[in-house]
Amino acid sequence: MNRIGSYTLGMFASISGHSFKLIILIAFIATMLLASSPAQALEGAGHYVGGNEDFMAGALPPPGFYPISYLVNYNATKIRDNNGNDVAPPNFKLNVYAYAFRFVHVTKMKLLGADVAWHAIIPLVDQKVDVPGTTFKSSGLGDIEFAPLILGWHFNKNFHLIGTLDFMAPTGKYDKTDPSSIGQNYWTIAPILAPTYISDGGFEVSGKFQYFFNTKNNDTKYTSGNEFLLDYLVGQHVGNWNFGVNGFIHKQLTDDESNGVKVKDFLAQTVSVGPAIQYNYKNMFFNAKYQWDTSVRNAPEGQKIWLKFLYAF
Repeated sequence: MNRIGSYTLGMFASISGHSFKLIILIAFIATMLLASSPAQALEGAGHYVGGNEDFMAGALPPPGFYPISYLVNYNATKIRDNNGNDVAPPNFKLNVYAYAFRFVHVTKMKLLGADVAWHAIIPLVDQKVDVPGTTFKSSGLGDIEFAPLILGWHFNKNFHLIGTLDFMAPTGKYDKTDPSSIGQNYWTIAPILAPTYISDGGFEVSGKFQYFFNTKNNDTKYTSGNEFLLDYLVGQHVGNWNFGVNGFIHKQLTDDESNGVKVKDFLAQTVSVGPAIQYNYKNMFFNAKYQWDTSVRNAPEGQKIWLKFLYAF
C-alpha cells in the first residue's frame, strides 16, 4: 500500500452542479417565464459536490507538499420533488465542468499525538442551465475552501483518522438574478471526521463525515439549512491498483429560512454510488470514478465523472 499515492482527504468546493434546490426553483421559475421572485430561485444551494473522496480518505500522508488536481463533469436532466416525482420542465439540462487545484502541506509538527497539516482548494467552474426558452451560463473562479489546521492520527498500520474544520468562502461570482451563478454568496463552516480502515490483505473501508453550518445570504436574506454528508468507499488494493465502490449520502437536517420564516417540506437528500479505480505509481496516482444519483428528494438527479491526479513532493 502506498499511503502517499492514496491520500485524498479534502473537499472539492463550490461546484454549483450540486446546488440542489437552486436548480429546482430555477426550473419552476423558468416554467413561469421568470415571473416569480428571482432571488428565491437562487437559494437552497450547497457548497459541497459530494462523492469527492475515496481511497484512504482518513490517512494523512507523511510530511511533504501534495498538489492535487480534480476534474469533474456533472449532468442532470431530472429534478425530484418531495415525493420523488420528476418535476423538471421540458428540455431541462444542467451541465457543469469544474477543475480544482488543491494544495496540501503536511508539516513535521505534532499536536495531540497527530500530524499537523493545512490545505486550500481553488476551483474554476463552467456551468450551464437550460430551461424552456432560456439558457444561463457562467464561468470563472468558484468559492475557495480552506482548513488552516488538519490533524491526522495513525493509531496503527490498519486504522487512521483525520479531523479538521473546513471553511468555504464566498469568493465566486454571484448575481441574485442569474441562476447559473458560480458563487453561493455565503460562508459555510464544516467540522469533519474521516476514518480509514485497511486490512493486511488490502481490504479498505473509508469515510468522510461532515456537517455543514450555512450562514445567511445577505443579498436575498435566505439561509440554507444545515446538512449532513458522508463520502464513502469500500474497496480492495491489489498491487499498485485500487478498486472500489464509492459515492455519498447527503441529507439536509434543518429547514431553510427566508426572511426569518422557515421553508417547510423542502429538505434535500441524495444517495450516490458508482465504481472507482486508482493506479499508484511512485510518488503520484491517477484516479477515475463514475457516480449516479439515487433516492433523490428536492434535488436534481444526475451523474458525475471524476478524474484526479496527485503528485507528491
